[in-house]
Amino acid sequence: MIVQQILQSKGAEGVVTVKPDVPVSEVTRILTENRIGGVVVSATGDTADGILSERDIVRALSRRGPGIMEDRADALMTRDPVCCERRDTADEVLRRMTDGRFRHMPVVENDTLIGIVTIGDVVKARLNQLSMERDALEGMIAGH
Repeated sequence: MIVQQILQSKGAEGVVTVKPDVPVSEVTRILTENRIGGVVVSATGDTADGILSERDIVRALSRRGPGIMEDRADALMTRDPVCCERRDTADEVLRRMTDGRFRHMPVVENDTLIGIVTIGDVVKARLNQLSMERDALEGMIAGH
């Protein structure tokens, strides 16, 4: 399974992005409203300049307190996020996410943001693939 197939299964919901100067308080509203765990920070809306996740916000709250809510998104974001391409396999993406200990990966093509996959998206895709393989094997064993 490749990233393109994962993007297709997610539908055409697009990528939620915020500009670098958006206050963290606004980012938390966007995360809540969209029921997502992270946003791509992008000056243009079509690049992946950074990622700001719930984890980043919680860690900053723990270190510095509620004053971080007035900080800009780019003050807390992870800069130069690890990205993937449509042709990358689910296994490659899952390995990079696991090794890097992150949950969101922008999908880029020719330096242009075209999507985002989460660890949940990749695990779901792999489970579906394994289920189909199991069903096919059971069918072969049963002689169907």
